[in-house]
Amino acid sequence: MDIMLTKIEKRGYLGRRMHVAMLVVVIAVQGCSRAGVEVPDIADVAASSADIQPNILVILADDLGYSDIGPFGAEIQTPTLDALAAEGMVLTNFRVHTMCSPTRAMLLTGLDSHRVGYGTMSGEYTDATRGQPGYEARLDPKIETLGNRLQRLGYRTFIAGKWDMGGRGNPDLWPIRRGFDNSWVLIEGSASHFGKQSALAELPSVTYVANDSEVELPNNFYSSDVYADKAIEFIDANGDKTQPFFGYLSFTAPHYPLQAPDDYIARYAGQYDEGYEAVRNARVKRMRETGIIGVDEQAAPRHPVWPSWEKLPDKIRMLESRRMEIYAAMIESMDHNIGRVVEHLKSTGQWENTVVLFFSDNGPEGGNPLDWGGEPWFDWAENSFDTSLENMGRANSYVWAGPGWAYVSATPFRDAKGFTTEGGIRSPMIITWPGHIRAGATLRADAHILDLMPTIMAMAGDDRGHESILGRSMLPALTGAAANIHGEGEQFGLELLGRRALILGNWKITWNNAPWGRGEEWSLFNLATDPTEIDNVADQHPEKLAELVAAWEKYAQANGVIPIPVYPMGNTNSFTHYKWLPPSMRQGPAAD
Repeated sequence: MDIMLTKIEKRGYLGRRMHVAMLVVVIAVQGCSRAGVEVPDIADVAASSADIQPNILVILADDLGYSDIGPFGAEIQTPTLDALAAEGMVLTNFRVHTMCSPTRAMLLTGLDSHRVGYGTMSGEYTDATRGQPGYEARLDPKIETLGNRLQRLGYRTFIAGKWDMGGRGNPDLWPIRRGFDNSWVLIEGSASHFGKQSALAELPSVTYVANDSEVELPNNFYSSDVYADKAIEFIDANGDKTQPFFGYLSFTAPHYPLQAPDDYIARYAGQYDEGYEAVRNARVKRMRETGIIGVDEQAAPRHPVWPSWEKLPDKIRMLESRRMEIYAAMIESMDHNIGRVVEHLKSTGQWENTVVLFFSDNGPEGGNPLDWGGEPWFDWAENSFDTSLENMGRANSYVWAGPGWAYVSATPFRDAKGFTTEGGIRSPMIITWPGHIRAGATLRADAHILDLMPTIMAMAGDDRGHESILGRSMLPALTGAAANIHGEGEQFGLELLGRRALILGNWKITWNNAPWGRGEEWSLFNLATDPTEIDNVADQHPEKLAELVAAWEKYAQANGVIPIPVYPMGNTNSFTHYKWLPPSMRQGPAAD
């Protein structure tokens, strides 16, 4: 049903504290809610709202696909996220960046990734971008972070988990100096989930940091378990429960290498033997039934460069099934640990005044380390890990999901991490605040990662304009004082490693290199009628295409985007996935 809320006082929307209370109705609101669900009346929310700042907990998954959790159609067991969605709201049209570092930089600064040092990824430079402002591949130390801003408003701030904002060998870039009172983090972007082994051949090891000191890992380390442990520890770090906290729980699950405790993996034995298409079709059916997608919305087809399940030899199917069993286990383990944090907040009496926002940093990973490292990766990985089929998922193993399962994780969209199509940038979003949000609603509105900074600032009671921030506070739409979050002329632009996109209203242009896109030409999609980007209508609407291309050029100029005609990166451009087999499986063809 359409959301109609009574207009309320213009000044701060019932004042700063009511401004705080109303913010977390949902991360974005527009369109329809789940059948039978009504949006709370403003007066009802006002009557139940305490005159205090809420705790704010941002939970970020790493390379999680749009349909990889129960509320968004997955068969994977995620009871905690199911419960959060049931007593809160889900957002179906929330977008992030194409890869992890730019998304995290935009979350922490409210600025385009090119303005804060993430116009590229670490080590990925061209002659044109090397040494240029905005392409440093570390968070600009001159830019204030969300943590800095919230500290000034009286918040205790902490981060537990993945940092990935620079700082390898440079403590000045660690979280303790970037607005976080407490931190326990992995400085680099990925690692073994059971130890300090690097996930990248070029790094001999990784760095874990507690506040201002490097630390060794605790016994029986598993990433999701320890990150939740540290979040709980930091929640309790200050005995004054009247002081609000801002927490950033930044998981490295389900980023490769895929690893999980044995008991979690065992729960999924045989569950994926039917293959990609069967699992994806089942997800589409559930998504239609729950209203995540429309009943007539078509799922994008598999890209023809990748084989269907029926084309794979039996031994590859066995290997692929094992990959997805481990991937699902990682997600269930992460969900369990989110549940531990939620239960702790409840047991300490803080849950009723805590906002939780859960989302992913980009689409699912369809590439792999072979794409980055090429043939030398074989020697490194097989000398550093036990890559046998029997050991997959365990502490000294190395495996990834690959393009076939990324196609499933991104359901119903096209492509995956690294692409500007919806499969690469659409993220599941759940937000809950007990007693303040009507339970079980599914709400639609275009919103994106840059909207989180102004929204969270408003949540904390700061109702100033913050002109330096590029996103929009969602408060006016949430309270009914405005119909939309973004005006008709507002846009959301993206660029990384040459791939680019711009969304303006219901229209979107994308530029992805061949064979994923049109090569040197833009594609145009009408998201109102084609949300999964099946039909490129650039030839039918040349004037609209020209309008959006001109808008993208203005975006690029305003944000210091350096043109890259074609970037020859291996990731998501190589076709190595079906060429690698564990040593014990190397006799016979890998795939048709």
